[in-house]
Amino acid sequence: MINEIKKVRNFMDEQGLNYLLVNSTNKYLVEYCPLQENSRYHLTGFSGSTGDVLVTPDKIFLFVDGRYHIQADLEVDHKFITVIKLQTGQTFLDEMIKKIPNSETLGVFSKKNSQKRIEYITSKGINIKLLDKDPLDLPTNRINNNFVSVAGNDIENKIKDIKNTILITNLEEVSYLFNLRDFTENYSSKIKGKAIISEGKAILLDDISDFVKNYNGEIFVDKSSINAYDFNLIGNKVKILEDSPIKLMKSIKTKDEIEHYKSAFERTDKAVRAIREYIENNDNISEFDIAMQLEKEFRKYGAKSLSFKSIVAKDKNSALAHYSKCSKDEIIKNGSLVLIDCGAYYEQGLATDITRVFVKGEPSDLQKKVYTTVLKMFLNAYNYKSDKLVGYDIDNKAREIYSKNIIEGFEFNHGLGHGIGINVHEYPPNLSKNEMAKVEIKDGMCFTIEPGLYNEKHFGVRLENSCYMQNGKIHSFVHMNYEKKLIDYDMLSSQEKEWLKEFEVI
Repeated sequence: MINEIKKVRNFMDEQGLNYLLVNSTNKYLVEYCPLQENSRYHLTGFSGSTGDVLVTPDKIFLFVDGRYHIQADLEVDHKFITVIKLQTGQTFLDEMIKKIPNSETLGVFSKKNSQKRIEYITSKGINIKLLDKDPLDLPTNRINNNFVSVAGNDIENKIKDIKNTILITNLEEVSYLFNLRDFTENYSSKIKGKAIISEGKAILLDDISDFVKNYNGEIFVDKSSINAYDFNLIGNKVKILEDSPIKLMKSIKTKDEIEHYKSAFERTDKAVRAIREYIENNDNISEFDIAMQLEKEFRKYGAKSLSFKSIVAKDKNSALAHYSKCSKDEIIKNGSLVLIDCGAYYEQGLATDITRVFVKGEPSDLQKKVYTTVLKMFLNAYNYKSDKLVGYDIDNKAREIYSKNIIEGFEFNHGLGHGIGINVHEYPPNLSKNEMAKVEIKDGMCFTIEPGLYNEKHFGVRLENSCYMQNGKIHSFVHMNYEKKLIDYDMLSSQEKEWLKEFEVI
């Protein structure tokens, strides 16, 4: 890490910069960037999926949201890295901008930041210097695209109403558009490439330079997903989309995709049930042992890969919402609470996602109280009804339930849920306190409901079901039962007990 810090400082001197933004993503702006391509990880040692860095003349600030407050503290060297813990309602960009004097220029890597982000920063009066090269990038092998065709609407049908020439750079949208998947990398089914939609055809390519050079018309782009390098390459030919037409199309799953998801989650349930038995019936097993056995179970039921690195977290580790170590040294003992958040890709390359919590032996009263409270939050959110279901309101419902059942020291510090699809985190829809969650959840949209309560001195409980909307009502893909020995039935209302019956069949 010290070498990386020196490399960055030297680069900033060469560029005449006092401030530099270092990113967690790559040129495709993916959420789950492989660590070997993650400059922020090389600089700080923090391995979370999100969280960017601002390098200043005398500090290196790592900004993380509530999911990663504890993990960041554990992973970074505080002699070199200052962790900024974003609270609910705070945004990374706004907090970063506060640390940059108006007279200074911020260095930004053009291939690793969206055009929308660049424009937001400049709108706040910050001068930007676009940089085409990141000094922390490592040499990578040439990508061998081993694409797999999957069932889906024909490309022609998807683009038949698109009249303009459009550049699609979001990898999930590209994968969806061409009905192609790539299972060669774990934690992903996305192909790598960009799509040009023009004159009733869709072209798959990696470098858009030649197309842009030879095309004389307007090219429409989504500023939230195109990186600044490609945006500037298009130059005066660029036109702005209010939103990508592929994004909404992709978010509303077809009947075939819903049926595939039902099959995929049936197999996901089986894998998690098998792990429950593994924990119950084996002694002296570690988080690592459970994670390895879990992957075997997923593969046994036909998984092509995991949809993300499984979270297997015991006791205090479970208070880290995105704990990722799965340590060989963390041995499950009698009374240990184990949180497992996992998922997989099957034939169609759609990500499954589920979280369950188990206890080895008999639970404590506090474990039961927290677990039952989280269960109440889930049941009320899952059964929330409205003429127009909006993620913001469903999230509020879960928080309302907790406000009436507060447990001192335990916090619900993340959104209630996210969309799922080719990526395990997809938008739309969204369930949170964010403005983006004030969008109607439409029939065919698939998403998670995952309330959680966390206390770093004790443990965390999160219960997550992936769901879908049909005929204006929420339905669960997940049918894995809840842990009866962790439920304090006296805490449940008669209505909540009735709702719970849907998940009592093993």
